[in-house]
Amino acid sequence: MIKKLLLLSLLFLAGCMGIPRGVTVVDNFSLDRFLGIWYEVARIDNSFEKDLGQVSASYTAAGDGSVTVLNKGYDAKKRELQTIEGRGVFVGDIHKGALKVSFFGPFYASYNIIALDKTGYRWAMVCGRDKAYFWILSREPEMDPRLLKELVVHAKLLGFDTDRLHYLGNNKP
Repeated sequence: MIKKLLLLSLLFLAGCMGIPRGVTVVDNFSLDRFLGIWYEVARIDNSFEKDLGQVSASYTAAGDGSVTVLNKGYDAKKRELQTIEGRGVFVGDIHKGALKVSFFGPFYASYNIIALDKTGYRWAMVCGRDKAYFWILSREPEMDPRLLKELVVHAKLLGFDTDRLHYLGNNKP
């Protein structure tokens, strides 16, 4: 019985990791430049962010080489700020934008940085293990509509269902 539970756990974890077909992570990635606060500009809605607005994530270096992640979002229905803290670790090369993040103990999910403003680290596109998980992030709560439109077009070319994007705040492409 224990072997079956262990096998099921490993299969579950393997199902949460990876990158969608046809998508690659950024290279020449610098964690030091990525640290700090990022705001969600757009996302493909998912169950764990349902009804959340004003979403941000704060990334801080931890002493062991991992990253502390503090996510915040305002739940309009409950009229309260929701927060959750997690831990991110690199999957392989620290100069590639492939991490795994956990908010619940040993259970990790993919955090793939697939596009990035390499000059100023002002915006990023992130996805999960498949194309159902996708975010456009910015250092500011609002993004220039022309830039946002370019990123949405790029996401569509990568195969993400951009018709399902949920835009936060006053952001519109």
